[in-house]
Amino acid sequence: MSAEKEWKGKTSGTKWMHRSLIWMMHNLPYRGVYLFVCVFVIPFCMLFSHKGYIAIYHFFVMRRNENMALAFWHTYKNHCMFAGIILDRFYTYSGGKLNIEVEDWDLYHNLVDSKDGFVILSAHIGNYEVAGYTLEAESKRFNALVYSGEAETVMDNRRKMFETKNRHMIIIKKDMSHLFEMSNALANGEILSLPADRIFGSSRHYNIDLLGCKAKFPVGPFAVAAQREVAVLAINVMKTGYKKYRIHIKQLQQTEGNIKQRAENLAYQYANNLENVVNEYPTQWFNYFEFWN
Repeated sequence: MSAEKEWKGKTSGTKWMHRSLIWMMHNLPYRGVYLFVCVFVIPFCMLFSHKGYIAIYHFFVMRRNENMALAFWHTYKNHCMFAGIILDRFYTYSGGKLNIEVEDWDLYHNLVDSKDGFVILSAHIGNYEVAGYTLEAESKRFNALVYSGEAETVMDNRRKMFETKNRHMIIIKKDMSHLFEMSNALANGEILSLPADRIFGSSRHYNIDLLGCKAKFPVGPFAVAAQREVAVLAINVMKTGYKKYRIHIKQLQQTEGNIKQRAENLAYQYANNLENVVNEYPTQWFNYFEFWN
């Protein structure tokens, strides 16, 4: 089954569960909630809900060349890390503040201060959502392309977080009208944030080596940047400790050639940067399906 069919893109749980989690983040000891999840919830899920765990286990065995015992331990650690990131997300929804470090802050702000728009590319590693609530962009609107089928509570809280910070969500729509919003954002000199490791709608993709095997990367994000000839940043937000994150910013280089050639070159640069980040933070790889061909 293909990756785009495997992945549903929706935060698990009901509206009541999400609201309860926000309440817990506001009223209960954070460390206690996290410990309970790691000790009781994750082992239970590993026993009775296998699909995502098997995909991550394969990642550690096949892409990281780990033995069975180490791969199993890292699979568990990966889900504990993911639990911490989900709790951090709801912690911010409840009004909590995270400790954020930003590498190459000047690189980001120089682009913000310029008259031209630019593209930010992200992946499902670490906690990229934190970037949308952290990176200041008072002089440019920050437009984030988001999946329309996300849980209602998550979408409502994202809107609340975005409303006060010159942010805007571009919802992926079946009629593809989001493509016009994306184009207009760049034409108006704004920031456009796109996921670059998932195929939405179109089957067009690049087959690029990632950790020793071919993986599919969507053509769309790279084609948009190449067509507009705008600056491109790869941004990854990685958890480094208790309520702590580091934002890694890497600028990709626009090269010579036609749009197709430049887009493909951007895709290869992006995959190379992603591989470096995955190697540094392997337990924060959160693609819970068989990502590789």
